[in-house]
Amino acid sequence: MQSIEQLGDIETCVERILQACGDHVVLATPLGLGKPNRLINALYRRIAAEPSRRLTIHTALSLRVPEPQSDLERRFAEPFLARHFGNDYPHLEYAVAMAEDRLPPNVKVHEFYFQSGAMLDSGQAQRNHASLNYTMVAKSLVDTGINVIAQLVARRGQGAEARYSLGCNPDITLDLMDLLSAAGARLPMFIGVVHEALPFLGGDADVGAGTDLFDIVLDAPDPPQTLFALPRKEIDDVEYAIGLHASTLVRDGGTLQIGIGALSDALVHSLLLRQRDNVGYCDAIDALCGEAGQSPAVLKAGGRDPFKRGIHGSSEMVMDGFMHLRRAGILVRKVYEDLALQRVVDEGAVGDRLESGDVLRLRSYDVLPARVGANELERLVRFGILPQGCRLEDDRLHLPDGSNISTDLDNPESQAALGAAIHGRDLIGGRYLNGGFCLGSKELYLWLSGLEGEDFEGLSMNRISEINQLQRGYEALARRQHRQARFFNTCMIATALGAAASDALEDGRVVSGVGGQYNFVALAHELDDARSVLMLRSTRLAHGKLTSNIRWNYAHTTIPRHLRDIYVSEYGIADLRGKSDEECVIAMLAISDARFHQELVEQAIKALKLPADFRVPSAWSQNTPAILRERLGGARARGLLPAWPFGSDFTPTELRLLAALGWLKSVVGKPGRWSSLLGAVLSPGPEDADGLARMGLERPQSLRDRLMARLLNAALRRTS
Repeated sequence: MQSIEQLGDIETCVERILQACGDHVVLATPLGLGKPNRLINALYRRIAAEPSRRLTIHTALSLRVPEPQSDLERRFAEPFLARHFGNDYPHLEYAVAMAEDRLPPNVKVHEFYFQSGAMLDSGQAQRNHASLNYTMVAKSLVDTGINVIAQLVARRGQGAEARYSLGCNPDITLDLMDLLSAAGARLPMFIGVVHEALPFLGGDADVGAGTDLFDIVLDAPDPPQTLFALPRKEIDDVEYAIGLHASTLVRDGGTLQIGIGALSDALVHSLLLRQRDNVGYCDAIDALCGEAGQSPAVLKAGGRDPFKRGIHGSSEMVMDGFMHLRRAGILVRKVYEDLALQRVVDEGAVGDRLESGDVLRLRSYDVLPARVGANELERLVRFGILPQGCRLEDDRLHLPDGSNISTDLDNPESQAALGAAIHGRDLIGGRYLNGGFCLGSKELYLWLSGLEGEDFEGLSMNRISEINQLQRGYEALARRQHRQARFFNTCMIATALGAAASDALEDGRVVSGVGGQYNFVALAHELDDARSVLMLRSTRLAHGKLTSNIRWNYAHTTIPRHLRDIYVSEYGIADLRGKSDEECVIAMLAISDARFHQELVEQAIKALKLPADFRVPSAWSQNTPAILRERLGGARARGLLPAWPFGSDFTPTELRLLAALGWLKSVVGKPGRWSSLLGAVLSPGPEDADGLARMGLERPQSLRDRLMARLLNAALRRTS
């Protein structure tokens, strides 16, 4: 236990860091939401201005507010960004400088995960990227000389009564501190920067008074930084098709891991539809599958019925989808940190609320011991089986109501008395969601901040080592907790032989990072009944050229082919686990776009993976965007697949502008674009006053602005 220095000034905190760390500050700060931007900026500016000092930063996912490129983008984005993030959002100055390759020579930043695509053109970022599995990050940092950790923390209470939570980021911090302690290393200065709007979350994140962790608690008087909130996304036909297919792989009573983005949103909405309107859901699935019918993988690994037992969430990332699933009564399966109790609950021998007759079942599963001792009593109280206030005296178990029972629980009289004592008691300590870090919309942060009672107690934020891998010594319990796990992730490219590229390009440049994807794929193979599901769009449009995302080969691999499992595209499900190379190629062809079948078949035949006389089945010719749109048309018309299923952060006028700007962008990338654009400009039509005013083009002055206004007005008419 140590005394905590309370500070109220950022510059004083910077001085404390420099005094403690000397000329070389080695800073570790969390990925994503947990960075104290203002403190980091002040430290960065100070050291950048003093060439005799050095700053090394170890982190990931340095979130940056999008920067518009063209004049039209600027006109649309700037008012929205100011409204969404605030005019005073403290941009991470090192991240801005690194993206532009202008970090000073005495500053170096190592990130193991980038904001997607943000650092593709930065030599400084690419050279200093650390390619690591999420679970290996803490171990890799032990020998880097970290001498300060700084992160946002949540607080409840004031003064001596204050309690702290690492909130959105216990993921690596606690693993790192554990490893440094175990190695006998000098522990870094730990600075907790209080953010009153940061959700206070439980589990490992709840560090109590913080006296075993913090050296400094900074309660800066500056206005707190706006929590970085991701704008909610629109979902298109391709994304909905992938989400619908993927949703049929989720088993009732199982476990769910999902990431972030439109594909995950589509999956979550599909699960909600499966629960709330199962007839409509099944109709949509049947129409989507067409003549090919339901994939055998659905019968083998998933289902289409509503959820009765519910699912448990175990995910490195807590995002909006889990909030929606909890509200819908789907995210309700609880796990317990006790093998015997987990077993009796899994097998349905007892429910969440105990009955008198449960005593014999609890005893037969060894939840109740043969004889109650001090350790056993603490355990039974911890899980709510016995009430607070029980005590042991003279070989008797004394209950708060004044009655007492023999500690011999094989005694029929003791069992009868205990049955009366436990009747109507609710089990406690169960978790419906275990996570490592949080990132999502403003709505998510408000929901997390408002959790109470069972909703709060059942959400546990933990070390990443407890989420992304089996804990040594606890494998049996972890296998039960992760029963029927489905790990959903996205990839950019998949090969016909089952390898995936998710984090980098063929030339080695990193788009994002490996993160936890490899961990979850490996975990799916390690668990008895788990599956890894990689979702991808079958094609992409790059520089005006359509290419397939399912290739014969790709010169970068994130997930090797020997870990192949399930892939999902808009055209179906490919179950590759345990299959031969020929079977894998055929399965991947079946979910690829028809326009690329012939090329893939020729490459497979050349590589001797398909027989020379192989012919593409006629049913696969229907793998086209037009037929996909037709198959989803009925569900769209019935309102089952709304464009913005979880609401939008844009105004109605901005939504119309988004559609118009999207049309303009698509036209610019097509052959014959000039005739299309000229026709749009010259075509007569009423003026969209609201749209033009929102873009500052209601009274254009220059010739350029008048042309821009005409073009935008035409696009608004075209997409209305």
